[in-house]
Amino acid sequence: MEGLVKMVTEMGLPFAYDHFAEGESPEPPFLCYLIPGSDNFAADGKVYHKGANVHVEIYTDKKDPELEQRVEDVLDAQEVFYNKSETWISSERLYEVLYIFGWEA
Repeated sequence: MEGLVKMVTEMGLPFAYDHFAEGESPEPPFLCYLIPGSDNFAADGKVYHKGANVHVEIYTDKKDPELEQRVEDVLDAQEVFYNKSETWISSERLYEVLYIFGWEA
């Protein structure tokens, strides 16, 4: 997953795997990434090629299309096919922009 961490670093935001520890979350914008499951390819009843499902979550206190474009530019440069969604988290008063994609393990 070294390549994944390198790519996330290129996005230029403070980041953590899954979440920041209580009280250690930076001011927005920031990023969390996680690998909630596998995306393996099977052949002959075995795992032939290992892959991972990746979530990259961008948190901002206001809509920031320029930041989203910067993140997407990094994904595009790595030729990552992604899907994107967005939600307002009222309890946190933050927008979450979620990118979901597969990554070769």
